[in-house]
Amino acid sequence: MTDCLFCKMVAGDIKPDIVFEDDHILAFSDINPQAPVHFLVIPKRHITTLNDLDDVQIGGRILQVAVDLAKQQGIAEAGYRTVFNCNNNGGQAVYHLHLHLLGGRPMAWPPG
Repeated sequence: MTDCLFCKMVAGDIKPDIVFEDDHILAFSDINPQAPVHFLVIPKRHITTLNDLDDVQIGGRILQVAVDLAKQQGIAEAGYRTVFNCNNNGGQAVYHLHLHLLGGRPMAWPPG
């Protein structure tokens, strides 16, 4: 998808602060972090929203990468938050499936 911000990152046209990459997944620092640790974990293949996820292996891989990053960052034991925003009412701003990994501080609920 030529106008997708995250597809441009996957293609190398935009250089994010990459924290993990393999053949199927890219993870990078959020440019507007809401916590000391705030990474985005995305599939390299364009999937528009969570409603469009049709591959359980990709879905599972996204979650496993988030867990691995939480452990590497030393936030797994204290706890962290993972979030998928889906469509407008869900707060999705970039229409390429992505998981937010947030941690490094207590996470109040509801957020705000």
